[in-house]
Amino acid sequence: MPTNILNLPAYHVTHVDQNDHDYHVKAEVKAPLTACLHCRSDSIVGFGRREQLVRDLPSHGKRVGIYVDTRRFRCRACSKTFYEPLPAIDARRPMTSRLIEWVGKQAIKRTFASIADEVGIDEKSVRSIFRDYINELEKTIRFETPKWMGIDEIHLVRPRGVIANIQNNTIVELLPNRNKETILRYLSGLEGHQQVQYVAMDMWVPYRDAVEEVMPQVRIVIDKFHVLKMANEAFERVRKSYRESLTPKQRRGLMHDRFVMLKREHDLTDQEALKLSGWLSNYPELGLAYRLKEDFFKIYDASTPEEALARFAAWDRAVTAEVRDAFSDLIQAWRNWQPYILAYFDHPVTNAYTECLNGLLRIMDRLGRGYSFEALRAKILFAEGAYKKQLIRPKFTRQRKEPEVAIYGFQVEYMASLSPTNQHKDADREINFGVDISTLTRMIESGDI
Repeated sequence: MPTNILNLPAYHVTHVDQNDHDYHVKAEVKAPLTACLHCRSDSIVGFGRREQLVRDLPSHGKRVGIYVDTRRFRCRACSKTFYEPLPAIDARRPMTSRLIEWVGKQAIKRTFASIADEVGIDEKSVRSIFRDYINELEKTIRFETPKWMGIDEIHLVRPRGVIANIQNNTIVELLPNRNKETILRYLSGLEGHQQVQYVAMDMWVPYRDAVEEVMPQVRIVIDKFHVLKMANEAFERVRKSYRESLTPKQRRGLMHDRFVMLKREHDLTDQEALKLSGWLSNYPELGLAYRLKEDFFKIYDASTPEEALARFAAWDRAVTAEVRDAFSDLIQAWRNWQPYILAYFDHPVTNAYTECLNGLLRIMDRLGRGYSFEALRAKILFAEGAYKKQLIRPKFTRQRKEPEVAIYGFQVEYMASLSPTNQHKDADREINFGVDISTLTRMIESGDI
């Protein structure tokens, strides 16, 4: 008798064949059917057989196919015919339930093609299983609504909306786009959105409009790194334009100027500071643009909104006609978004941590070329081991003693622990803050996703 290599107690293995790549296992259901599946009558008779091929978990590095000799029955009471049910087999696919679960988990961190090749099924089947697996996870996994929310975008083929928990540096949702309708739909359906206090974002009007419409209690803060990025871009416009007017020899004298000039002045080495001093002395217009860039950065050293506003006004007056065109976008953005930019100086929240994901996610997107956004989103949001969690236990409270009561000469002491109304009803509660960005970064770099 062949060994039951399947480890499926409900089946009796009758024969095993193997080759270099596959196990071919013939089996039948152990427990015979005793009642009709339709009317529950026990008056059933055999009515033929058929062989069904069922895929199972790979074993010993080989693909496994189970050939189940399935019995067919006919009910004398209701005249219906039916096949015996197959235990441990998925109702929708000719695969074991354990294979379905294994494929779903593996598809989070591996390519669909590699799983399909290992199991011996079509890649479309892996996609379908993965979709069902994620739908089930969506029902059971809930991320804590952040009190400090970040709304930003990452680039997966095109810009996608990202919802982050700023306090815990986690991602709680990826949205297919960053349109107002999409943001509105997400925020409206977000449980506990009334408790959100701050939202950090860039200067994208749909973000602002959606937040103000759904969460009017929120204080919107423009992420300072998006504002400072505009200052760097303005300086870059001046630098590139100025280099074009120079001779080849002069341009060679400015070799590696971009790397040095985009660094903050206090971050320069002695050698870089000396080199920069020479450039700024020899090229006054370039020196003016560099100084304006540095002075704009210093606005964010202010301790109050009023001080920041005064610094901006002084900075604006220093922008001369020669470079004003280059800095015009920055000046206009400040004026258009001034209340939200100044909010940073009262509430210095920033969503900058999410920015580091863009490069890594582009790598992930390239490695998984052909994946839909939904698949990439699932691989990020449901990566096993990437969650930041916290276990909340109820506070310890002293038990209260009830007064002693005399009954028939006996003293009966009622403790609070015997009273259902005084028992501790709160159990431990686990909070899931979302996907930890640093852990996700490490997993992407190491190839675990």
